[in-house]
Amino acid sequence: MAQDNKMSREEAGRKGGETTSKNHDKEFYQEIGQKGGEATSKNHDKEFYQEIGEKGGEATSKNHDKEFYQEIGEKGGEATSENHDKEFYQEIGRKGGEATSKNHDKEFYQEIGSKGGNARDND
Repeated sequence: MAQDNKMSREEAGRKGGETTSKNHDKEFYQEIGQKGGEATSKNHDKEFYQEIGEKGGEATSKNHDKEFYQEIGEKGGEATSENHDKEFYQEIGRKGGEATSKNHDKEFYQEIGSKGGNARDND
């Protein structure tokens, strides 16, 4: 009886990926990734990215705990502080303050001020 030597699609894909990775370096993958990202951005709008971001965030939150987020936040903060100076933080602080003031009224500031005062009293 003849034996079927056809490779599964999964097997062919795996072998092709292994061969490609042997023949190309990091820069190759960065370049094709950039081209793919540019092509995707031309074909999709803001809502598309919001939707996939939300789905990714939900999936990530199901798979990770509070410590995971603390660790990546700390790493991100350290990387940011290594790459930016005092003026950068002053500028983003100013922008954040302006955005907050546009979105909140006097009562909001009274409430957070009261909470801050109470926290300080407990120290």
